[in-house]
Amino acid sequence: MTDDTLGAFRDSIDNIDAALVFLLAERFKVTQAVGRYKASAGLPPADPGREAAQVARLRALAETAKLDPEFSEKFLRFIIDEVIRHHQVAQDG
Repeated sequence: MTDDTLGAFRDSIDNIDAALVFLLAERFKVTQAVGRYKASAGLPPADPGREAAQVARLRALAETAKLDPEFSEKFLRFIIDEVIRHHQVAQDG
């Protein structure tokens, strides 16, 4: 049994989790298109300069949002690694 306050918190968490899933789905649709483009243009699957810029950008955003920058970097690194894997698959065609 949960009380109404805890139930309301959990409802909000569930809504946020759903939004995150849909945002990640949209992000991966775009990055898969990028992977196909890179494959057709003969570009490498990974772009270390872009990755470093994105990590720095996300760390700064995390600090502004009062979110642990280390956590945000780990989260982004997980996503980047998955995107690169998709790009490698696209290159292998």
